[in-house]
Amino acid sequence: MSPVQTDLLNDLDPDGEFPLPPDLGSHGPARIIAMCNQKGGVGKTTTTINLAAALADYGRKVLIVDFDPQGAASAGVGINGMALERTLYDEMVSTKPDITRIIHQTATPNLDIVPSNIELSAAEIQLINEVAREQSLMRVLRPVVDSYDVIIVDCQPSLGLLTVNALTAAHGVMIPLEAEYFAMRGVALLVDQIERVQDRLNPQLRIDGVLLTMVDRRTIHAREVISTIREQFGDAVFDTEIPRTVRFPDATIAAEPITTYDPKSKGAESYRRLARELISRGGSP
Repeated sequence: MSPVQTDLLNDLDPDGEFPLPPDLGSHGPARIIAMCNQKGGVGKTTTTINLAAALADYGRKVLIVDFDPQGAASAGVGINGMALERTLYDEMVSTKPDITRIIHQTATPNLDIVPSNIELSAAEIQLINEVAREQSLMRVLRPVVDSYDVIIVDCQPSLGLLTVNALTAAHGVMIPLEAEYFAMRGVALLVDQIERVQDRLNPQLRIDGVLLTMVDRRTIHAREVISTIREQFGDAVFDTEIPRTVRFPDATIAAEPITTYDPKSKGAESYRRLARELISRGGSP
């Protein structure tokens, strides 16, 4: 990190609870994290982009895999997936995939992305009859695993074959969860799916943590939901909470992470803190 970056990051770490991570002497192999929740609108893509950018600011080499046919992660870093000749879909269905030809650099140093578009929705149908269809994503990612420190897979809001592919490829799962009652109801189903993948496909898979998003502690409802979640999941819940703020949609419109769009905002501070907490938990190099 540059002296300017270090000064800024120190300014955004007033409590010092999660220390600034040390610089890495080398990069790879990557730890793969699936950003997963079958409910939409809970902050998966927002967390993918901003956590990835925060980790990149701390000197980690990060790859975002946009694994949602909506292509929101691609658009969120300024890439129009519909305008590309090749995307993740092409490599998923190829007999000889080459992920290097679809990796794009973003405007954030150390942060790359594998973009997607609506064509990816057809991959589930085409993979149905494939041998080892649950390992298709891992087959695509394998050649670049040693080139990155962290690979974050932004999953679609579904528990279908694409999500199973992400869980099969991943070392850990992060579950963004809106501090709202109905968002909480479906987590048990997701945990059950994770346990099935652990048992049948990927014994090394673990839950890295549950992340509370869109938090507004001014409401009694939010405080009650947060209390229930922390009682239910215990230490699995990240200490860091992501606040509800209009700066997130503003950053999305600007097609850049909040860590660069408004680096001193509460949203940027929370994602930098989350990156430090993830590293301190061993969820990232």
